[in-house]
Amino acid sequence: MVLKKIEGEKLAEMILLGANHLSNNADMIDALNVFPVPDGDTGTNMNLSMTSGAEEVKKVKDGNVKEVADAFAKGLLMGARGNSGVILSQLFRGFSKGIETDTHLTTRSMALALKSGVNTAYKAVIKPVEGTILTVAKDTAERASELADETDDIVEFMEGVVRASKKSLEHTPELLPVLKEVGVVDSGGQGLVVIYEAFLSLLKGEPLPEVLTETVEMNDLVNAEHHKSHQDYMSTEDIEFGYCTEFMVKFEDEKLKENPYDEEKFREELGQLGDSLLVVSDDDFVRVHVHVEYPGEAMNLAQRFGSFVQLKVENMREQHSEIVNDTKKEEAKPKSQYGIVAVGMGDGIDELFRSLGANVVIKGGQTMNPSTKDLSDAIAEAHAERVIILPNNKNIIMAAEQAAKISDDDVVVVATKTIPQGMSALLAYNPEASLEDNKASMTDSSKHVKTGQITYAVRDTQIDGLTIEKDNFMGLADGKVKASNKDQLEATKTLLQELVDEDDEIITILQGEDATDDDTESLVNFLESSYPDIEVEVHLGNQPIYSYIFSVE
Repeated sequence: MVLKKIEGEKLAEMILLGANHLSNNADMIDALNVFPVPDGDTGTNMNLSMTSGAEEVKKVKDGNVKEVADAFAKGLLMGARGNSGVILSQLFRGFSKGIETDTHLTTRSMALALKSGVNTAYKAVIKPVEGTILTVAKDTAERASELADETDDIVEFMEGVVRASKKSLEHTPELLPVLKEVGVVDSGGQGLVVIYEAFLSLLKGEPLPEVLTETVEMNDLVNAEHHKSHQDYMSTEDIEFGYCTEFMVKFEDEKLKENPYDEEKFREELGQLGDSLLVVSDDDFVRVHVHVEYPGEAMNLAQRFGSFVQLKVENMREQHSEIVNDTKKEEAKPKSQYGIVAVGMGDGIDELFRSLGANVVIKGGQTMNPSTKDLSDAIAEAHAERVIILPNNKNIIMAAEQAAKISDDDVVVVATKTIPQGMSALLAYNPEASLEDNKASMTDSSKHVKTGQITYAVRDTQIDGLTIEKDNFMGLADGKVKASNKDQLEATKTLLQELVDEDDEIITILQGEDATDDDTESLVNFLESSYPDIEVEVHLGNQPIYSYIFSVE
């Protein structure tokens, strides 16, 4: 049977399945990141962003395609993490804007919406790089326009879309030399292909393609932090299911004889009681997380299989009221003239930023980029008429710029890409200067510092002309791999020889959580003997991933 249109309910189902498929593939997408450092987070960022969009879609009851697409775009925007997440949010923001009718999508309107998404995403990126998710989206949208002229069958159209996206993805290494050098396709583009695959599977009524996933600890599957998201976009009365209910049941043979456990059936039963449902089980236990109005009903269903070993119920309406009241109290205070938001990584670095003048420091860095919502919350916490954001990571800049755009305050982003750049920018801050003058001087100051990083390789690879073995220590100079050695001190020496020149006066060392005091002492001795005219400072940064971060100026 030919499918000629997609209505709101079907579009919502496509999005939810897309989020599920992306979640299943997140580890695989992470592994495609070019650099062999342990910060492969494209899959994680896209997954968290997509999940945020899907959660908004779940709130739409009996919506048309426009309402569903708008909710998806809103959720993606507020949950966007990293460049990949921001670009994904822009693709579907444009998709939503490009929908010309409220009632349904056809092949032609779908093609127009995809093209609108590409236009919006390209506009959001100051210097678009081909061979990335942008290219995959663009090539796919161009083919979609051709397909719309060839068929009015949505399934046939989507089959062509998936083929086009895969073809474009396979071509990304030819457009981006670093991908070809390492031998991988673009990770963000792969994420987009995964989403399109899920859309097609839903339309055809076929199972999702199989993926390789890694085992996740049961305790990691429930993250209480999500209860705090979107609090300022709803009223307490809007909470349909008021109790966050979590429990773990230990299976008992006697009870299982009377009530055999079927995970899928159990999940369906719980799903009729509430939302935000997670059911995870093994041979001995079942763990449940669900939002319900009557917790006892969920517990009664579970108790058929065994006995509770963990049990927790929280009243989310009370939690929400407290958060809203706290926000109102904060808003009642007069705003300061200036606020500075800095993204840190490690308790020591966070404290260093505060000592240099940052009012709000939020956790970020490589393995967990803050979302647009996180940065928006930080702007609100700064409670100032003028706010400066220091992202301190190239993968956070776009999310910071999104947060600045949607803020009611005067907010600018000083596009710092490293922790040392952020430190240098803070030293140039002048509370008496205008916002634009501060942005200019802080940006200029950040460009006069060199950044070095020592980390380790998570796989064998060849990049920037170096052969790197798994578990080797690597030295990065302003993002470029310059050293690889099994010995950490030797890798560090090679890196510093690349970084330091005769004009430099100060080297600041930020000691990471994996470095020892003995390692640092050896490093300082090397620097003092090799560069006697350069001042050396050491701070305990406690940053993850990087044993050392160096600021050279």
